[in-house]
Amino acid sequence: MRLRSPRVQPLPESEWDDEARSLLEGLLRAGGRVLNIFATLAHHPKLMKRWLVFGNHVLGKNTLDPRERELAILRIGWLCQAEYEWGQHAAISRGIGMSEEEIRRVNEGPDAPGWDAFDATLLRAVDELHADAMITDATWKALSERYDTQQLMDLVFTVGQYNLVSMALNTLGVQLDEGITGFPQ
Repeated sequence: MRLRSPRVQPLPESEWDDEARSLLEGLLRAGGRVLNIFATLAHHPKLMKRWLVFGNHVLGKNTLDPRERELAILRIGWLCQAEYEWGQHAAISRGIGMSEEEIRRVNEGPDAPGWDAFDATLLRAVDELHADAMITDATWKALSERYDTQQLMDLVFTVGQYNLVSMALNTLGVQLDEGITGFPQ
């Protein structure tokens, strides 16, 4: 259940310390806006600095195909009921060409009609990591038919990263950014 107001308010730019400003000024220079997650993390710049390094690997430098990465992120966001995460990554998924039907179907899970065998296996791996903190031997074997060791590791760390992010978003009460929709109705 999403909190309807933040427990930790996004820190206004006027209150950023030098460390937070140095981390976030790139977003401002690029004409972008600072998303609520980053304005919230501005309360703890040392944490944000270290988390951004790992988050940047998972989101932009890992070995997974972007579509498969987004399927995994959407699924863990759904399982954790992290509406902020879902909304941000539904937008990213649309940007890489995923259909509205695929995005919506993620919430139905690996057994929903319409997934190919590998997509179903990928979603099942996320479900297993969420439920048991481990991928079963059968699912690992099926993933291994397509993924090399680095991809297998990146999948586990991607799900783990967004499980952590979902916990933080839900607990801190980070609200949806303007223009971002939450869960499908």
